[in-house]
Amino acid sequence: MRTWFAIGPVGTALAGALALGPAPAPAAAAPSGTTVHTKAGTTYFVDCANGSDNADGTTESTAWRSLARANSVTFAPGDKLRLRAGTTCRGTLAPKGSGDAKTPVSVEPYGRGAAPVVDGAGASAAVLLENVEYYQLRKITVTNTGATAAQRAGIRVLLRDFGIGHHYVIDNVTVRDVNGTDKRYPNPSGGILFEAAGTSVPTGFSGIAVTDTTVDHVDRTGIGITSDWQKRTENPKGPGTTFVPNEGIVISRNTVKDIGGDGIILFNGNRARVTENTVDGFNIRSTDYNIGAYAWNADRTVFEHNTVRHGKGPGMAFAVEGGNIGTTYQYNYSQDNGGGFLYFCQDDGEIAKDGVVRYNISQNDAADAQGLGLINSFCTGVSNLRIYQNTLYAPNASSLVKAVRPNDVTLQSNVFVGRKDGSTVDDPYGTYRYNLFHRATALPPNGDHNITGDPLLTAPGSAVSASDADGYRLRTGSPALNAGSRVTGDGGKDFYGNPVPAVPHIGAYQGAPQ
Repeated sequence: MRTWFAIGPVGTALAGALALGPAPAPAAAAPSGTTVHTKAGTTYFVDCANGSDNADGTTESTAWRSLARANSVTFAPGDKLRLRAGTTCRGTLAPKGSGDAKTPVSVEPYGRGAAPVVDGAGASAAVLLENVEYYQLRKITVTNTGATAAQRAGIRVLLRDFGIGHHYVIDNVTVRDVNGTDKRYPNPSGGILFEAAGTSVPTGFSGIAVTDTTVDHVDRTGIGITSDWQKRTENPKGPGTTFVPNEGIVISRNTVKDIGGDGIILFNGNRARVTENTVDGFNIRSTDYNIGAYAWNADRTVFEHNTVRHGKGPGMAFAVEGGNIGTTYQYNYSQDNGGGFLYFCQDDGEIAKDGVVRYNISQNDAADAQGLGLINSFCTGVSNLRIYQNTLYAPNASSLVKAVRPNDVTLQSNVFVGRKDGSTVDDPYGTYRYNLFHRATALPPNGDHNITGDPLLTAPGSAVSASDADGYRLRTGSPALNAGSRVTGDGGKDFYGNPVPAVPHIGAYQGAPQ
């Protein structure tokens, strides 16, 4: 698979910080030879402080003591597993059996107190859903720290030669402190991982929702979906014998912070939506190159209203990667990402085409770029990538654009602000039209109607998230006002929700001057 510089990648309230419950008492072993026959809709209880594995587990007063006892059940549709609030259960929760479309299996707390904790204590996963489907996990905390780094996950959903697995909901969960290895794929480590694996039965996911969840201090991936079934025209050297798309993916309103490698990564998606997430601190401990949020070998992925910040250089906020068709980044805010705002690339016979990057705001990216620019490409062959109506404020970037090989890329109606002594535009290949450059050493060589001047932003540099980026509106007298050129199919609204006029302003703001 393609690498960057030979080592890079292939490509509604929050739960909050929930306190640990009391230290668990030693867990009793499951009774030898026990067989539990369930009927649909049974509720089972686990109290890792005061339960008994010799009890029947079907009431709060007869709760089991251990995860091992819960793992001895084959769950049926509509069954519920309830973990007592304020307790910590050590080991791996690895339920067997599946729900169905109308009655999934659910795992949630019962009782009063802090969210129950599943502590994997260094296992390969603290929660393992292997070759099961129709599961919902809500309002629990998961942690998994071993004595040394190893292949390890907080929550691992693993389908191996399974076919299509359906309906996986992770909502209002906290995953923290997972010391995995610095390996993205195969055999990844991270906080929440979905893996479509195997070699004999084409396997993938249909219906994944990760919402209102916190992933904190994990290595290496925050939230990741990977696949062994990648081979297709757009990714001819990918693994597997065929391509299996992952359908119905929503990753929304999550906080992903202090991540060793990539923040959010999505393989093989079809029309996935990654929205309203905050990635705060990524590429913190990895020796690889990493991205805040991106897709690989995926079609029509939409990333919108996300905040990606504090990626350690050379980590970049976003990427249009190989095998991707129609990736869209819109209405996102990026800040203080050392490696820059955007990377685009295809290689090794891959296809990357029809990407759109629009109405985004970048603040102080590429300040620690280590030879990179605000926008970067070191590959060739990307086709029909359109980068337009963005406001890119980079007062510490040495280069605004760095592209060293040919690609079919148009940059239109963007505001670029460089450093005081001038930032370069190192791109002899891209087409630049109707852009405004402030503090650039020279205009790019290809294009027309590009201008220079102070865009008169209202308060550049003052934002801390997508929700308070008002400082990138335009003041009266800005040369960007009504100086752009509208793009067909541009989405119709700007970063702030204003309609786009027939003759747009340059940049992410299309409202009245301030």
